[in-house]
Amino acid sequence: MSSEPMNQHGDEAALISRAKGGDRTAQETLWSTNRRWVAAIIMAHRPRSVEIEDLMQDVAVKFVSKIRTLRDAGAFRPWLRQIAINACRGSARRARPAVRIGDPERLESGEVSPPASTRERGGHTVEHRDAAEKLYRQVLTLPSEYAEPLLMRCLHEMSYQQISDILELPVTTVETRLARARRMLREEMGTEGLADGIQ
Repeated sequence: MSSEPMNQHGDEAALISRAKGGDRTAQETLWSTNRRWVAAIIMAHRPRSVEIEDLMQDVAVKFVSKIRTLRDAGAFRPWLRQIAINACRGSARRARPAVRIGDPERLESGEVSPPASTRERGGHTVEHRDAAEKLYRQVLTLPSEYAEPLLMRCLHEMSYQQISDILELPVTTVETRLARARRMLREEMGTEGLADGIQ
């Protein structure tokens, strides 16, 4: 399903009402409609040692269990965004120290896979994938107020208006944050030019 917001006063309000009443189909529809932008929020806030899909599952479970607590259907997206941020914060508190990749005993036993950059890959896409991975890692170092809208725009191709609605910010603020995020990436990446392709 599309990540485009539904009509706030029509279909979505009816779905939210049904979801609050325990209608599983309505809950599934709401989740599938909103899961892409929730993933962007998680990418901006998650600890590096926690998998995105694990956090997505946590958010989905909390969404279903807490939907009855939502008072205003118009506040659904900010409410769901806060659940995602809280899930990331909770996982950060529980996160264990990451396994050191360079630990040869763990590599040999198969407990840890070698990093993707050391695995064999074919031809031209290696450089592109490495550049994209480097750029993605750099985006994650940005403050979340800049990483969130940038991930929503670049990974999920959301419009400025959609981002504005989710983050509850004026469109001009979204534009400013995106411009600053791009500038910060260009400054950090230096002359490598990796950040130049970000729209």
